[in-house]
Amino acid sequence: MLSAAFVALALGAPAQAELKFKPGEDPRFNWANYEELKKVDLKGETLSIFGPWRGEDEGLIRTVLDYFSEATGAEVKYSSSENYEQQIVIDTQAGSPPNIAVLPQPGLIQDLASKGLLTPLGDDTANWIKDNYGAGQSWVDLGTFKDKDGKEGFFAFPYKADVKSLVWYSPDNFEEADYEVPKTQEELAELEKQIIADGGTPWCIGLGSGGATGWPATDWVEDIMLRTQTPETYDKWVK
Repeated sequence: MLSAAFVALALGAPAQAELKFKPGEDPRFNWANYEELKKVDLKGETLSIFGPWRGEDEGLIRTVLDYFSEATGAEVKYSSSENYEQQIVIDTQAGSPPNIAVLPQPGLIQDLASKGLLTPLGDDTANWIKDNYGAGQSWVDLGTFKDKDGKEGFFAFPYKADVKSLVWYSPDNFEEADYEVPKTQEELAELEKQIIADGGTPWCIGLGSGGATGWPATDWVEDIMLRTQTPETYDKWVK
């Protein structure tokens, strides 16, 4: 998942955050970054963040943001939408983007950057990634896109990576049916046929996601493409 920064901070009045526990109180957390943030005075400024988290996840991210507000004095306004991928395009094109948008699709970031709707994060941020991330240059490359003039810039700060396209199975069910875990794609196809012949359902995948319905399937297709075709073929396919 990539986080893309958009525009400069707007001015506003900070709100008093309600913290779950006092800073430094819970030993499960590393409070060093919190102490560093306390050195940054953002009183009187407002930070708007637009992201995908809703429901319970939204409550969790708001808890984290409360500590940012407590440390810096900034007011943080978080918002989301069921169709947030479409909404971020609408907001940016209308001239009312958030300061930060959390976007998991590099293709969407490239589209926004190519239209001149993003603000580059700058060399200092890119260098920090290089110095603090394993294989730092590769992460910088992932967050680098061309702007409307064709000039490359570092627009997206990668802060979270998810391992996707994993196949989960029940060992108990496999043992009961005397199935072997496949080691190749060909063996997987044969197992699928066997499960169907035995009256079972080999696959179950959740694809519903509002306006983004279907994205888990695209992740699978992308992985299959990259494992069975050349990168050049994949690039032609997605452009």
